[in-house]
Amino acid sequence: MNDLVRQHTALSETDLEWLHLLVSEWQLLSDLSFADLVLWVPTLDGTRYVSVAQMRPNTGPTSYQDDMVGHLVPRGRRPLLDAALDEGRIVREGDPEWREEVPVRVESIPVRREGRVLGVIARNTNLLTVRTPSRLELTYLQSASDLAQMIAAGSFPFPGQQVDMDASPRAGDGLMRLDADGVVTYASPNALSAYHRLGLASDLVGQHLGTTTAELAPSRGPVDEAIVKLASGWAPRETEVEGSSGVIQLRAIPLKPKGTRIGSLVLCRDVTELRRRERELITKDATIREIHHRVKNNLQTVAALLRLQARRMDSESGREALNEAVRRVGSIAIVHETLSQNLDERVEFDEIADRVIAMVAEISPGKVECRRTGRFGILDAEVATPLSMVLTEILQNALEHAFTQGEGGRVEVSATRTGSGRADGRLLITVLDDGSGLPEGFDPQRAGNLGLQIVRTLVEGELGGTFDMLRAEPRGTKVVLDIPVSPQK
Repeated sequence: MNDLVRQHTALSETDLEWLHLLVSEWQLLSDLSFADLVLWVPTLDGTRYVSVAQMRPNTGPTSYQDDMVGHLVPRGRRPLLDAALDEGRIVREGDPEWREEVPVRVESIPVRREGRVLGVIARNTNLLTVRTPSRLELTYLQSASDLAQMIAAGSFPFPGQQVDMDASPRAGDGLMRLDADGVVTYASPNALSAYHRLGLASDLVGQHLGTTTAELAPSRGPVDEAIVKLASGWAPRETEVEGSSGVIQLRAIPLKPKGTRIGSLVLCRDVTELRRRERELITKDATIREIHHRVKNNLQTVAALLRLQARRMDSESGREALNEAVRRVGSIAIVHETLSQNLDERVEFDEIADRVIAMVAEISPGKVECRRTGRFGILDAEVATPLSMVLTEILQNALEHAFTQGEGGRVEVSATRTGSGRADGRLLITVLDDGSGLPEGFDPQRAGNLGLQIVRTLVEGELGGTFDMLRAEPRGTKVVLDIPVSPQK
C-alpha cells in the first residue's frame, strides 16, 4: 500500500498512516457486512482511482476471485465511487452488478480524515446466497452500517488505537450489542458460551454487561471499576477477564454513527485453553531454567571439592590432573549458567568463549595474551556444552605446551559462521599460538594424551565436525575446527 499511495496519489504521510489504521481495523467491517472491501484512492491528477488494499469476509462468500490491489480505474466508469468522493456520503443507489453470473450489490463509503475525503471503500456483497436474515445477521448488518457511517464521518478508526487483528477478538468469536446505558440488547451464541465459561448461569440480554462482568471476575476494588467501564463500551479498549473457570478477552467499540454515542459493540473470545497452554509453557521454561541453575551449582560444588583435593595432593602430576578436571567441570558449568538465564535451549556463545578463555588464561606460565576475534553467534545447547569443553582443552594444551615458564606470547581464538540462515551452516574455529610449535613427527589424530582424546571424541563424535593441528608460520601451532551448526534465529 505504501508504494501505491506514494506513486499514484497526493496523500501525505499522515494521511497514509490513517489509511494503515483503517486497514488494520476493516476486517471487522468486512465480516459484519458479509462483504468484500476494496479501498480506492484518487490519483495525483484526479482522473483515475487506484486500489491500494482489499479485504475478503470470513463470514460469507467473496465477490472478487481476483486480487484487485494495484488496479487503475478512470473516473466516470464507476459512478458510485465518484458520488461518494465528490459528495462525501455513503452511496447505495443502483442495481446489482453481475460478475461471472453472480449478482453483487455495490456500495461506496467515503474515508474521511479531519474533514477531507481521502478515498472510497467499495463494499461488494455477493447476493447469490441471500435469504431471510437471522437475528445474528441483522445485528451484524446494523453494526456494519453504524461503523460505515463513522468511517464516513471520520470518527472511525480510533486514533492511537491500532489493533492487532491476529490477537484481538473477531466478530465470529463472539459479539454483543449494547445500548447507550451499557445494557446488552443482543448476544451471539459464541458470546453467551464464553460468558457461561466465565461462570454466568443466566442469559446476557437485559443485563448491564459491565456490572455482570465485574461480578464474574474474582478481583475487587479499582480493577472492578475499570472492567465496568470497559465492558460498558464507553471507550475503545481491550482487556482480559478471568473468572473461576475461564478467561475471556474483550474488545469494546463505541458506536457514534451520527456523532452521538448510541451504544457499543463488544467482541469477546474464549481464551481459556490458550492461557492454560501459555501457563504450562511458562512453568516448563521456569522448570528447565531451574534445572540448569541447579546443575550449575552442583558442578561448581564438584569443582570446589576437586580443587580442595588438589591442595592436599603431594604428587605434582596428581595435583595438575585435578586442576585440569576443575577447568573441565568449570567450562560445562559456564554453559549451564548461561542456559539458566535464557528462555530457550540456545545460547550466545561469544560470552561463554570469553569466560572460558579468561578461566584457562589463569594457568598461563608467563605473559601470554589470550584474545578472541570474530563471532561464534547463537548455538544450540547440545553444541555449546561439548564445544566449551573442546575450547577449554585446546587452550589448556596451548598454554601448557607452547610456552616455557616466564615466556611471553599470544593465543588467538577466531570464529567464523558460514551459510548464515541456511540449514547447512558451518562454524569455523581457529586457535593460533606463536609458541614453540609441534614436535617432529607429531600426529594429532593419534596423539595419546587425555586432552586431545577428549577433543577428538567430542568434535568428531558429538559435534559431527573435523579437527586438525598444523604447524603455523613462521612459528607456533594452528588448531582448526569445522563444525556443522543450525541457522541463527
